[in-house]
Formats: sequence, structure tokens, C-alpha cells
Amino acid sequence: MPTTHDLRTGEVRGFRMLIAGEWRSASDGETFESIDPYTRRAWARVPRASAADVDAAVTAARQAFESGPWASMLPAQRARLLRKLGELLEGQTDELTHVQVLENGKLIREVGGQVKGLASQCYYFAGMAESLHGHTVPVSVPDMVNYTVREPIGVIAAVTPWNSPLSLLFWKLCPALAAGNTMVIKPSEVTPVSTLVLAELFEKAGFPPGVVNVVTGDARTGAALANHPGVDKIAFTGSTQAGKSVATAAAQRLARVSLELGGKSPNIIFPDADIAGAVNGVLAGIFAATGQTCLAGSRALVHVDIMDAFAAALVEKTRRIRIGDPLDPETEMGTVSCRMQYDKVLQYIEIAKAEGATLLCGGRHPTDPALQQGLFVEPTIFGNVRNDMRIAQEEVFGPVLCLIPFTDEDDAVRIANDSRFGLAAGVWTNDIKRAHRMTRRLRAGTVWVNTYRRTNYATPFGGMKESGLGRENGLEAIYDYTETKSVWIDTGAGIKDPFNPRA
Repeated sequence: MPTTHDLRTGEVRGFRMLIAGEWRSASDGETFESIDPYTRRAWARVPRASAADVDAAVTAARQAFESGPWASMLPAQRARLLRKLGELLEGQTDELTHVQVLENGKLIREVGGQVKGLASQCYYFAGMAESLHGHTVPVSVPDMVNYTVREPIGVIAAVTPWNSPLSLLFWKLCPALAAGNTMVIKPSEVTPVSTLVLAELFEKAGFPPGVVNVVTGDARTGAALANHPGVDKIAFTGSTQAGKSVATAAAQRLARVSLELGGKSPNIIFPDADIAGAVNGVLAGIFAATGQTCLAGSRALVHVDIMDAFAAALVEKTRRIRIGDPLDPETEMGTVSCRMQYDKVLQYIEIAKAEGATLLCGGRHPTDPALQQGLFVEPTIFGNVRNDMRIAQEEVFGPVLCLIPFTDEDDAVRIANDSRFGLAAGVWTNDIKRAHRMTRRLRAGTVWVNTYRRTNYATPFGGMKESGLGRENGLEAIYDYTETKSVWIDTGAGIKDPFNPRA
């Protein structure tokens, strides 16, 4: 693999897809380019998979699931492969980190931490593979033994986003493989290369051909995968609108789905909070990833008694955020991932102005000449925001924060829950009773108290309402990749009356 500098400045490098253990170009020869959002230069070229390529990948996954070595592999053997994958990942963290930064402009300091955690996910779910079990049920029927077993669903289509391509892929990949499923992965067209580089490790780890397949392409490729009759479950992370399309496709054949979708998460600050800590928490919740995360704390609900002082402190620290090259460890906020997203963020800033929100800082491309080439948007804060404004109700997925006042707990809960989303929420208070009251009343899949943006592979993550279906990570994740089978065994004389099996 060339160095990061070579990839940024050298010739465009070509990649191929992984199907049935073979590296392939698209069957019709089509390709597309991966663009570095910092230099706006193409640095990689990947195949644009056709429907025929998708069919080949699903067929390979089906064969591996039903008749290949994977089909008869014991849980302990799957666990050994996952542990081997983890070991290989530990030796390739730098490459996987730098490739992702070149793809989406995310900070190297954040991506590096995510990549270092991938091996731990492998080890955790390897243990899950060896300990996944059903239950013996004490039934009230003479001479009968009843027990349950958990079995893999089959072929899983994993459709992954561009904001944290490998981290969010592993939320799907590890539990799915641990449970015994096979996979076809379709990464975002913005970030295809990191998944292709990762795929090289599956053969090295010893996974049989067809267990993991990767097809790259655009929305047409994703639609072909979601609609393929050979896919038993679709695991999708992305926008709510796209998630609804995936669910509609799956419903036509009653395929399983797990959907990790959008959010408009509130960070709620009470007067008794550690204000300095809350300011830092709000900044980290919205600007640390350039706002490009589903759990971004894009609404700051601030008590009216402290709104002016809190807003002033927030704006002052926001103006000091260091914007720059995401490969520079000193940079505090990088680029927006792609031109389409950049235009969308700027459009929402104009919408907020037109709605009457007050621009407190940011709201444009930086004026620094050194930053002119990149897809940068200044960290932006709006005051005087009503919760019924579009800027408070719709997911921007960029570095844009809304400040919304509230008067008491009931008002804060009303505003926080007045959203079609329910992914996450933050509460900042030193009153432990209030903290417990708020966590019970907030309609969100994750609630943080005096912290924000904390996740772990052992802790379930997912949303309520239009933020999704199902949970990723933890024990709940591996359950989502299994079917429960009930087994009955008659240990007595058998059925005496064929018309009354209970006799």
C-alpha cells in the first residue's frame, strides 16, 4: 500500500471488489472515483457494481452459508477466525486510519481511536460466538423435553455509511459472523476504499471464500442488493429517508431489517450543571466530528436563566476551534465529507436565517486562504431558535448547532421529545434525582448524563421513532442476527390419540 502522501499526490490507484474469494472488476467495466475532501482531488478508482455483480456476491454468500466449510464450522472455529482477524487488524491500524481520512475528511485523531478499537470488537464477539445458547424450558406436559437454540439467519446485506465507515461496519460484521451468517457488504460510494482494504484481511485470517463479499457502487448497487431475493436480512446505517426505502424493499419478501438512522438529538443544560463541562460536552457533541454523526447533539436546550452566559461561553470557544487538514493531529475540526453534503449544510444555514434564527458564529466557508481548497464549513451556532423551525426538526448532518431555551423540566422534556427522531440525548445536571427523572422521560435510545458521544461495542445502541429499528452492539446485536428455534422431544410412549396430541 502506498504512503498517505503518495495516495494524495500520486496517480489515481485502482481497486477491485471481493466476490467469492476473488478480486473482480465490475462485470460491465464501470468505475467511479474516490475524492479527498481536503484537496478535492481523486485518489482512488473503484468498480461500480452492476446488478449482475450483486447477484454473484449474494450467490457466493448463499453457497458459503448452505454448503461450504462455513456451514459446518463450529462456534469455537468461528471464534478463532474472528480472533485472527483482530490480530491482523492490530498490525494494520495506520493504513486503515489514513485511508478513511482521505475518503471522508474525518480527523485522524478520532479515526485512529476508532480503528484501534476494531480488534477489541472481534475479540468480544468471538467470545459471544462460543457462549451463544438457548434455554431449556420446563413445560407442563408429561414426558416432553423442550429447548430453544439460536441459529444464524442466513445471508446478511450490510449497507454502511460514509461518516465512520469501518467502525459502523464492525457493529454489523462482528455479531453477524459470530452468529454464523455470511455477508455482502456495500459501503457508501463516498468511502468505498477502506472497506476494500479491510477485505484483504479476511483471506489472511482464513475465512472461507464467499463468507464475506464486498461490492462497491452507488444507490443503484444498494437498491439491487436490498431487493435481491437471496438476502435474508438487511443491516443498514444511513438517512431516515433511505432507511424507509430499505424497509419497503425488505417488506416485499418479509426479509429482516435493522436500521440505524437519523437523529436530532438534544443536549439539555440545567442551571445546576457544571457549566464549563457542559460547554465542552456540547462542543464535542456537535463539532468534534464536523456534525457528521447520527448522534450529534445538534439541539442545545438551555435553561432561560443561563442562556445568555452559556451562549457567550459557547461562541467564544467555538471561534477558537482549529480548522484544517484532517491528517494533522493538531486539527480540531476537519472537512465536510463530500460536495453534495457541503452544499446541503450551506443550504440549511440559509434556511435557518430565512426562518428568523440568529447567526451567532460561523455560517460560511472559512476565509483563511490555506483552507480555500477544502470542503470546509465554519462551526456554526444559531440562537433564537424555535423547536418548530426546520433547522431544529430536520437532520443537517453538519457543524450546525441550535440553541433553544426552556423554563423547567417539563418544558425541556416537551421540547426534547417533540421530534420525529429518538436516537440520543444528553442531560447536564448535578442533581442526581433530576438525572434519573430525565432519563426515564426522554424518548431516546441512549441518554448520557454529564457526558456525550460515549459508545462501546458491549453496550447496545439504536434509536426510537424514526431513528431506527433494532440494536447494534452488545448481546442484543448478536440476537438480532439469529433466529430462535424451538425443539420438542417426546421421551415417553408417543402420541396415544392422534386427534388429541396432548393426551
